This record gives sequence, C-alpha cells and structure tokens, in this order.
Amino acid sequence: MIDNLNELRGFLKLARAGSFTKAAAQLGVSQSALSHSIRGLEARLGLKLFHRTTRSVSPTEAGERLYARLSPLFDSIEHEIHDLLNAQGKLQGRLRINATEHAFSFVLWDKLQRFMAAHPEVSLELIADNRFIDIVAEGFDAGIRLGDDLAKDMIAVRVSPDIPTCTAASPDFLARHGIPSHPHELETLPCIAMRLPTHGGILPWEFTDPQDRRRKLMVQPQGRFIANHAKLLTRAACQGHGLIWMPRDVITAELADGRLQSVLDDWAIVFPGYHLYYANRRAGSPLLQALIAVLQTTPEASSPASR
Repeated sequence: MIDNLNELRGFLKLARAGSFTKAAAQLGVSQSALSHSIRGLEARLGLKLFHRTTRSVSPTEAGERLYARLSPLFDSIEHEIHDLLNAQGKLQGRLRINATEHAFSFVLWDKLQRFMAAHPEVSLELIADNRFIDIVAEGFDAGIRLGDDLAKDMIAVRVSPDIPTCTAASPDFLARHGIPSHPHELETLPCIAMRLPTHGGILPWEFTDPQDRRRKLMVQPQGRFIANHAKLLTRAACQGHGLIWMPRDVITAELADGRLQSVLDDWAIVFPGYHLYYANRRAGSPLLQALIAVLQTTPEASSPASR
C-alpha cells in the first residue's frame, strides 16, 4: 500500500510543524509537492489525516493515531543508523534537547559550546520550553529539568550545581515601599509575576524558613506587571515596578552594578541542580553519551530518576 517511505516522512514533518510552509522547508521540497504527497497518502489509506484551514494544519484523530505509531519508529531508525556510524569512532548526526531557557542560557551554555567545538559534524537543536513535556512523544533525545522535576522511567544525570534563588527590587522601589523582613510581607507589596505556559497560572514564589530549612513557605505574588520572560521581568524590576523572584544567576549583573538589591536572603530557597534525562532505550547512543560526558557535573554514574 505504501511504496514510498518519503510520503510517511513528509506526513511526520507536517504533523510536527503544523504548517506546509515549515514542513516543506525542512524537507527541502516545494509546498505544492508536499501537499500532493499528503493527498496521495490519504487517498491510498482511505483516511483523512489532516484538518486544513487557510492558517493552520492539524492532524485528525486518524492522523494523531498514525503519528503516535510512526514517530517513534522513524526516530528509532534514525538513531540506529547514527549510532552505527558513531560506533566507528567519528561522531555525527543530530541531538534534539528540550530544556528551560534558564538552563540553556545561564547554566549550560559554555558546556554546550565546548561540545559543539569538539564534534564539528554533530548538529545540536536546542528547544527552550518551560513546560514539562513528554520527550519521547515529542521527538527529543533528552530533556533537562531541575532535580525535583524529573520524568518517571527515565535515566537521569546531574548536569549542574544547585540553583539558588533571589528576591530583588530596585533601590528606588525599596526606598518607597520599605525592605521586607519576612516572605508574608510580599503579599501586600507590588510584585512582578511570571505567567506559566501550562494552564496560564502564575508562578508561586517559594522560600525556606531560616530556622528550619525543611519548612517551605509559598507566596502568591500580586501586582500590576505580569510577563512570561525573565528579561522582561528583570527590566520591569530595574525600573521600579516591583519585586521579582528568580534564579540568582539571571540577575547577577543587575545585582553587581546596583540596579537591583536582593532582600530576604536568609529565606532564599536553593533548588536541586539540573538533570539531563532520557529514555532507557537511548542509553547506548554514543552521541548522547558524548554530550553527557561534557555536561555531567560529577563522575558518578547515571541513576534512575526518582520521580
């Protein structure tokens, strides 16, 4: 029934991209050629695989089922070929990694650059995403999240030190509103909140009691300024719109030059460091193991994720 596997490859690209323009560009073909290929595939299967509008393309229920079946199979074939080639001693191929923007930009960037310099025939695709995703279903080789936030049934490797947080505001703001001495005081002060990508909620602020580090406090920030990007939050804080709460390394420069001043340092929570996690079936990949060798913070062996 299917004589040309390129039709299936085109189907997978279109399902992932959600756009004929993007998928055709990734495949190196024209939009009309891809459209003709998809119509031919639908005709041979006797199934409608996509809902098409003038602005978007999305899989039908049948298309979603076909994608769920085919995607891991094609990914496995690609990985096996690359692993076979890499086993000969010269690393080549592609790695798709999903992590937060903070992990990529502030914690792991230098290590990733060293990896690229050491392996010039390897392509690295970095997708920054604050959602916690299913890396297997979405076609990623590995994900990177904080130690407390690991997927089940995955192998995990620590790739960063612990991550300290910081609450801060501009000196002008603190002069006008006063310096808080307890996290509960933040509930009555203007705060700059982060909008979460999942369900659109507001990120709560977490603290630890300096008298008992096992005791956690949560504060729901209130204020007029809300954003979903660390640079916007930092800029708003520097201009006196309110207090911010985020990883300390994001605002190192602003703290150093005095644009921001940290508060509640005794209450600052420290999160477990980032871990790279991946499916068991990818454990033998020379390409992935080469990346782990560069990112890993300690020589200890990989361990199953606890949660």
